[in-house]
Amino acid sequence: MSDLKPSEIVKELDKYIIGQDKAKRSVAIALRNRWRRQQVDGDLRDEIAPKNIILIGPTGVGKTEIARRLSKLTDSPFTKVEASKFTEVGYVGRDVESMVRDLLELTVNMLKSREQEAVQEKGVEIAEERMLDILLPNPKPQLQDEGGETHFEVIVDTSEKASSSTREKLRGMLRKGKLDERYVDLDVSERSMPMVEIFSNVGMEEMGINFKDMFSNLIPKNTKRRKVKVSEAMKIMVQEEAQNLVDMDKVISEAIEKVEQSGIIFLDEIDKIAGGNGHGPDVSREGVQRDLLPIVEGSNVTTKYGPVKTDHILFIASGAFHTIKPSDLIPELQGRFPIRVELDSLGKKEFARILVEPKNALILQYMALLRTEGVETVFEDDAVEKIADIAEEVNNMTENIGARRLHTLMECLLEDVLFDAPDMKQKKVVIDGKYVEDKLKDIKNDEDLSRYIL
Repeated sequence: MSDLKPSEIVKELDKYIIGQDKAKRSVAIALRNRWRRQQVDGDLRDEIAPKNIILIGPTGVGKTEIARRLSKLTDSPFTKVEASKFTEVGYVGRDVESMVRDLLELTVNMLKSREQEAVQEKGVEIAEERMLDILLPNPKPQLQDEGGETHFEVIVDTSEKASSSTREKLRGMLRKGKLDERYVDLDVSERSMPMVEIFSNVGMEEMGINFKDMFSNLIPKNTKRRKVKVSEAMKIMVQEEAQNLVDMDKVISEAIEKVEQSGIIFLDEIDKIAGGNGHGPDVSREGVQRDLLPIVEGSNVTTKYGPVKTDHILFIASGAFHTIKPSDLIPELQGRFPIRVELDSLGKKEFARILVEPKNALILQYMALLRTEGVETVFEDDAVEKIADIAEEVNNMTENIGARRLHTLMECLLEDVLFDAPDMKQKKVVIDGKYVEDKLKDIKNDEDLSRYIL
């Protein structure tokens, strides 16, 4: 983060998201402020709270993508949750604290994988020695008891040298892959978990018990001897040894610190838990907001790895706010999201750029997919313009689902090519404006078809 200025964060986001400059600036400032807080000395650092953000805009304009790319950019723990999945304590549904538990679980798994990769080399060495022990068992020394003392008979030097020489030859063969097809007997641990169903009006996470871990300690590990190829046995042993080398206590403490200091929670559909939308019962909506308050404000959440402070987790909320306003949220919650950014609706110009400009542009994706079949696809400029034009038209005519409309149009446009690609003799396909018009005109002109198909 010390290398990323707000302008550079925006530049990185520009590679994947078209437009929405105001939203990009806001999240870039919020992210940079996190780094600035880390540089502040003394007690004042703990007093500086993150400035949570509400992104307001219709679906498909890039709200989630901004938050997701932000977390990847800074390697921050990230989770996306839908606010409408939560219900007030006492009603059936997920407990709001579960989003913090989910974030920590994801972070623990991520750091554990990284640690395993870091010790992979050491794991390979240990696994190699284990494999050589299986392929060339050491001669067992005889046990002798004399006067109540136990000692081992000394192995003759000549046999030890011969064994060492054979072992090194086997090691060379193993590394070159000459033994890969040979079969060995390997003890593989198998743990069958009992099926347990618990019915409760609160989520399992609310009970504070990790049943999986509890049962794993009660039930002994079953090992099953299997005949496997040396190559497969090596993979199994390397994985086992890498897991054994990872210090889980260190991983957990790092994960908790990472979540507390740089975690990002993306609260989608926050407008769905606001009252005043005029339809449906308001049961537990305000309750969910009140349950969210202490977490957004800063509190301790109990997890199976230990307590997690939420004081400095960055919360980014988003919602379409079609029928209601952010001011319909309870005042206390509004105060916890001081930054509000309105995202712009997307039109023809933005759609045309989305199709070709981002690193993961839709047209590039389809070209790469068809290239796997040896088919080269060329999109003319007028084809891109035409697709963008139809996307805007259909969005205006039916529901405005933003850039997601492009996915549907591209699938309809290339359906025949995608279907026939393996058998096509002509391995070059040129998509121009006329091709787009011919393929999509019937669906575009028939409003019922547009409404239900596009």
